[in-house]
Amino acid sequence: MGENGWRRTDAWIFVSVLIASGAGRHRRAASTRRPEGVRLADVLSTADHLNRSIPERHEVEAAVRRLAGAGLVSVADGWFRITPDGERLWRTRPSAGLATTVDTVQGVLSRRHTPGNADWQLADEEHAAAVQEYLVRSIPAPRRSPEGHPERG
Repeated sequence: MGENGWRRTDAWIFVSVLIASGAGRHRRAASTRRPEGVRLADVLSTADHLNRSIPERHEVEAAVRRLAGAGLVSVADGWFRITPDGERLWRTRPSAGLATTVDTVQGVLSRRHTPGNADWQLADEEHAAAVQEYLVRSIPAPRRSPEGHPERG
């Protein structure tokens, strides 16, 4: 694939934003003022789950610039969102078969869309803070003994 084609990282970040967005919808009350979308720590968490690695800052920045430039994702005020075109791409993708979802999406991107180049930057500090937030959230809470708590058996 040439320098101007879609990269696997682009598909990885797209699928991560999409899955993270869907995973949080059940937690959002109808009356909430929270915008639709997910934060960077949620994207990194999902990306780590999909690929067993946390994407580097430059990988996220390059992928989001290309995806946003193609009209598939948007980022505003730190919130990552899938656009209607991105949702359409996701809903109309072929069944994965033996391929992974990321590989399937990369194939769809290559056939249906041209990568763009949106003007978006991810600061080193913002990426580092999101990585730290994700790592802290992923540490399991210590188990507490039921002893000393009369309301528990």
